[in-house]
Amino acid sequence: MSSPLRLSRRTLTLSVGLAVVTVLTCLVAFLPVPFVTMRPGPVFNTLGELDGTPMLTFGDDVRTYPTDGRLDFTTVSVTRAESRMSLAGAIEGWLDPDVAVVPHDFLYPDRQTDEQSKAAGAAELASSQDASRAAALRAAGREVAEVPKVAGVVEDGPAEGKLQVDDILLTVDGRKVASQEAVGQAIGARKPGDEVTIGYRRDGRDGTVKLTTTAMDDDPDKARIGIAVGSTFQFPIEIQNHIGDRVGGPSAGTMFALAIYDALTPGALTGGQNVAGTGTIDPEGTVGSIGGVRQKMAGAAESGADIFLVPADNCDEATQGDDFGMTLVKVGKLQDAIDALGTLAKDPKAEVSSCE
Repeated sequence: MSSPLRLSRRTLTLSVGLAVVTVLTCLVAFLPVPFVTMRPGPVFNTLGELDGTPMLTFGDDVRTYPTDGRLDFTTVSVTRAESRMSLAGAIEGWLDPDVAVVPHDFLYPDRQTDEQSKAAGAAELASSQDASRAAALRAAGREVAEVPKVAGVVEDGPAEGKLQVDDILLTVDGRKVASQEAVGQAIGARKPGDEVTIGYRRDGRDGTVKLTTTAMDDDPDKARIGIAVGSTFQFPIEIQNHIGDRVGGPSAGTMFALAIYDALTPGALTGGQNVAGTGTIDPEGTVGSIGGVRQKMAGAAESGADIFLVPADNCDEATQGDDFGMTLVKVGKLQDAIDALGTLAKDPKAEVSSCE
């Protein structure tokens, strides 16, 4: 009968040590780290449909033109604010060229929650939609007037309960006010305690309200009525954007503007090609930088894009890696994109302003 095998003290020590190291490695791998990831998100064709409804629709009296191809806006999928990434997850992201691993506070400053982030993104999207309408219409040769509106109402101020956010400001004491500055000057010409009549438009109906001014907190000699004044637009035609709450943020503005311009002008802007891109836009048509351009490029390539429109300020980042076989068009203004796409529609191999 054979005797039982006995482990030497050295073998036992090595086995226990290896087990401890394995356990500690696993524990460390799953420790949370203060990072989040940015990954390629879905793309949306601004010339196409969402749930059977065109993404962009126009009033019944608006003349539009048939088009072809795609104008995709690109997105980034990000880790939720409340999620905690493990060290193993961060390492996996660092090893993936299409994923960016960034500090948590970069995307969610001041301990912002996911709900707060979504609310901020929705507000930015709404503002972007207005700017894209204005920029596209102006590029198409239509006038778009900018008018003052109520951007906020001060609690316990003279306007509380009488004026509302988004009321369009028409007159001050019967005199037309056509800008934020004009409203400020008209109110500033009054003294605290003076009565002032404000003409406004709400939900398409005009009204007036009398308010008694109070003194500014930092200057007792200056009058106020307790509102923050912003601006909005008077669009000459009806344009509806049906993206809803599928995305947030301002980075689809340029692609929305191009789709509106394409619909309002003869011919297919894309020449039938698959065009994708990104970029914020202001009412004058200036294209601004965005985050996650490499991830958006990867998503566009996955959807079959031939051309990718890159904000000029993102060109350096866009060229730090594979171009995925796409033509990278450098865009500083909406008109740059219109001109480049017109050129490429005639000759896909033509030279245009690029990031390369």
